[in-house]
Amino acid sequence: MGLLSWIRSLSNKKSVAGVELMQEIGNNYISWNGAVYNSDIVRSCIRPKAKAVGKLVAKHLRETLNEDGGMDLVVNPSNAVRFLLEEPNPLMTGQMLQEKLATQLCLNSNAFALILRDDMGTPMEIYPIIARTVEPIYTDSGKLLLRFMLMNNKMYTFAYDDIIHLRQDYNENDIFGTPIAPALTPLLDVVTTTDQGVINAIKNSSIVRWLLKFTNSMRPEDLKANAKSFADSFLSTSEGTGVAATDAKADAIQIDPHDYVPNAAVMDRTTKRIFDLFNTNAAIVASKYSESEYNAYFDAEVEPVLIQLGCEYTRKLFTRRERVFGNKIVFEASAWDSASISTKLSLQAMVDRGALTPNEWRATFNLAPVPGGDIPIRRLDTETVDNEAK
Repeated sequence: MGLLSWIRSLSNKKSVAGVELMQEIGNNYISWNGAVYNSDIVRSCIRPKAKAVGKLVAKHLRETLNEDGGMDLVVNPSNAVRFLLEEPNPLMTGQMLQEKLATQLCLNSNAFALILRDDMGTPMEIYPIIARTVEPIYTDSGKLLLRFMLMNNKMYTFAYDDIIHLRQDYNENDIFGTPIAPALTPLLDVVTTTDQGVINAIKNSSIVRWLLKFTNSMRPEDLKANAKSFADSFLSTSEGTGVAATDAKADAIQIDPHDYVPNAAVMDRTTKRIFDLFNTNAAIVASKYSESEYNAYFDAEVEPVLIQLGCEYTRKLFTRRERVFGNKIVFEASAWDSASISTKLSLQAMVDRGALTPNEWRATFNLAPVPGGDIPIRRLDTETVDNEAK
């Protein structure tokens, strides 16, 4: 069945409560144009996580029982699945798809991707879905569908079994994660107001530099005349002496633009609250982290997505029968991405003991494999213990 015929066949649907995504919720906030991703702070918070998720390597594993009763593990046994993971659709690679899903997950606490199948039900392509709203629908038989309103206002309905659905802040709704917008928008309003205050202070400081305070009441035209006379006499760059004087009728007060700039501490506290909301910090955002800092960030933010991706890909790409025969999708991350050179060099001991192959060690330095480097080696003084050996 073709895609369009499949969509038309979805009928007799019952609707339940849906969820609005960030793009729709944000349209009410004119101060930052309703687009959270346009905020430099939000984008800087999301980018490290999206890049880290994009670096995850997807693999198809198959575990089967051998004649001895043990388990044999085969990596990427199916070329069709391997190509699907490497190139999910003609527009992007697996790395780009993972980055896009991670970005949507951070913005909306939900991310969706559609699995297109052939007439035999075999997955052929995976496309990310960027939608304004998502509405869950149940058929008379109890099958769950999702109705998407895309950014072009077109409506499409797909079976939930064909949707890769990532979510975080999974709390009130049975199907969707709770969007971050209600907690994020007040902080963005504070940041926007503060930034506008800085801009206005800079503009005003270039226009108004002195304030003349007269001790007696004067007509408006006299105020203008006295201000012009003061400026012509003491603020002229060509004839000015650098000294200004006034009589007892007026006090001349110089305007300091720093007096009108918002408190830097307030700005820093608001920025830190946004960082905390995205579970990140300034070191991660600025790529100045240490090994321990990045490991803590990876454990808290990236690893949960890694596990969720593997589980969701596995249950949506494979049938239960295929999963019974040991088929699953895993996403692997290099544990040495944030390691220092000295830490990577210390892995030599693991190579000497056969715990790492030479090519695995070279991969920590982003070096290409060498012939014969996939065979474990062992130093003679670290040979395995054998009670019957000499």
